[in-house]
Amino acid sequence: MEYVPHTRADIERMLRAIGVEDVEELFDDIPEEIRKNYVPLGLPSLSELEVRQELEALAARNRKLVPFMGFGLYDHYIPAVVNELARRSEFYTAYTPYQAEVSQGTLTWMFEYQTMICELTGMEVANASMYDGATALAEAVLMARRIVGGDRVLVPRSLNPFHREVVETYCRGAGIGVVDVPYDETGRLTLGDVPEGTVALIVQQPNGLGIIEDLSGLKERLGDVFLIVSVYPVALGVLEPPGSFGADIVVGEGQPLGNPLSFGGPLLGIFATRRKYLRMMPGRVSGRTVDAEGKEGYVMTLQTREQHIRRERATSNICTNSALCALRATIYLAALGAEGLREVALLSLKKAHDLAEAIAGIPGYELAFSGPFFNEFVVKCPDPAGVVKRLYREGIAVGLPEYVVRMGVEGAFSVAVTEKRTEEELQRLVEVLRG
Repeated sequence: MEYVPHTRADIERMLRAIGVEDVEELFDDIPEEIRKNYVPLGLPSLSELEVRQELEALAARNRKLVPFMGFGLYDHYIPAVVNELARRSEFYTAYTPYQAEVSQGTLTWMFEYQTMICELTGMEVANASMYDGATALAEAVLMARRIVGGDRVLVPRSLNPFHREVVETYCRGAGIGVVDVPYDETGRLTLGDVPEGTVALIVQQPNGLGIIEDLSGLKERLGDVFLIVSVYPVALGVLEPPGSFGADIVVGEGQPLGNPLSFGGPLLGIFATRRKYLRMMPGRVSGRTVDAEGKEGYVMTLQTREQHIRRERATSNICTNSALCALRATIYLAALGAEGLREVALLSLKKAHDLAEAIAGIPGYELAFSGPFFNEFVVKCPDPAGVVKRLYREGIAVGLPEYVVRMGVEGAFSVAVTEKRTEEELQRLVEVLRG
């Protein structure tokens, strides 16, 4: 939004309209002991041109890094149509669809978003989004406990460490114990006996190490225990959806669907489940109906949150959905279509495998796991901290060693590749590793 200053005449006109003499009188209800401690910011009096030049000079000092970091957030290309439509004032200024009769546009795209998430995940119902993938995963655990009961959740050692922190925080407050599930030399989880009182098993697809998990047979082993799958949505362009394997809840981080990295936020929480659990699902749901005249329309079907229903019956205290981020995901998915998303996934997969093969051919470097991976992989080497620093000096950012250490891997760093990475960027990374 452009800066529009108030002139002195503007200020005087506003003061007259509210019946005060000056700005001092406007603020005289603030106690004197507080007002006397006010220190002006002391910003220089500059013209708009000078301010812009100063800010651009400061911005030019930022280091431009080629991102190979991953860990849940990925640098995918965003088609121009996403910004063009998402920035329309009808969407940008909308608050929340409390009045269906004046919110048909918002309710319509929410319905379309829910439909596409169901198609992507293979589930029957989806909400209109949540804050981010991490809180969506934690809310899924709480939802499973409401349905199944129990006091422990099985969490893979290979779960994204940042998502794991959020899950552990939620579980600590809810009295749910977190039980580690190990992984083998392939990087895939190895599920042993399921303890009594287990709420759910969490599976990340692909997992935090980048490895594609084998979901077949897991639900059969779990029985009534919930199978919660946390997905990387772009990978579903080529992977079988979790719904095909009997998943009870599917969540995920929707940032890769048309949303920029933006230094880590805002983000988009995907949440889908089975129809029979609809009323246990947190968040809000847009539904399609017909009015008294038989005309099609959209309404807010469910809002199972404490802002709308009795607190003791609320499924969550999540107060809103990430509407603009979900809108961007809707436009992105509609623009690409199934074939477009598949092409993005295949490009990311191929470039990642080409890079992994090149890195594994460098003396002293090897892939940490033998399992199949999508677009992210872990590399072992003698001095990962030094390697990461050397890459950084050359303008390349990869996953830090301390991140993979939190998943139990020593002496390694991680690399993530998307369709945006050029052959020159891939080759440059290999050259720096060769040293």
